[in-house]
Amino acid sequence: MGYKMCVWMLLAMAAVVAGAPAVDSIESPQYTVIHAESDFEIRLYRASTWISTPVEDISFSKATQLGFHKLFQYIQGANVNNSRVQMTTPVLTGIVPSAGPFCSSAFAIRFYVPNKYQDDPPMPLIDSDLTVENWDEKCIAARPFTGFAKDSNVAKEAAALEASLQKTQWANITDNEPKDGEDAYTIAQYSSPFKILGRVNEVWVSFPSSEGCRAAFLQTKAGRVVS
Repeated sequence: MGYKMCVWMLLAMAAVVAGAPAVDSIESPQYTVIHAESDFEIRLYRASTWISTPVEDISFSKATQLGFHKLFQYIQGANVNNSRVQMTTPVLTGIVPSAGPFCSSAFAIRFYVPNKYQDDPPMPLIDSDLTVENWDEKCIAARPFTGFAKDSNVAKEAAALEASLQKTQWANITDNEPKDGEDAYTIAQYSSPFKILGRVNEVWVSFPSSEGCRAAFLQTKAGRVVS
């Protein structure tokens, strides 16, 4: 089951994202860069709509595979509208704190709804364990990293982001414990599983509110919009 699922997932993801000339050719959520350092950015993301599914597992990699399997069924037409939905990036894996092994046995896997459906997404089937999430404007710290995102490195990447933030005016982002059910951090994956070199991943940490981002943007007028 595990090996077959892994192979199926690789083929499924490749079918929808492989062959694209670049990550930029696929729709992604829009944001404004509020502040940039050599190893991280502070971004103000616009309000957006996502499809999410919870997964209980001690493995980040396995949880991502299982969650994307459900999301792939949705984008292939397993929804109330029978609508096929184009692939977007990134695929998010939110790590939710818990009392399980490694303090991370709960995950939320998310798919960004294409612009065409942002205001009215195809509704998930009742028994699909998928949920439509409407995000308000979000302030996020993002740190890029390369290679494959896997169990052995995602926590290290999150710790590296926290360490970088502690040296800046944005240190308070990590001073607030996430509420029950909220992500401690999120791994954003942009690349096809068949892409070996130049893979694009990020670790995200969200501010409790977007007010700090918006105030900084209005004060500096230096934001850069990314669409």
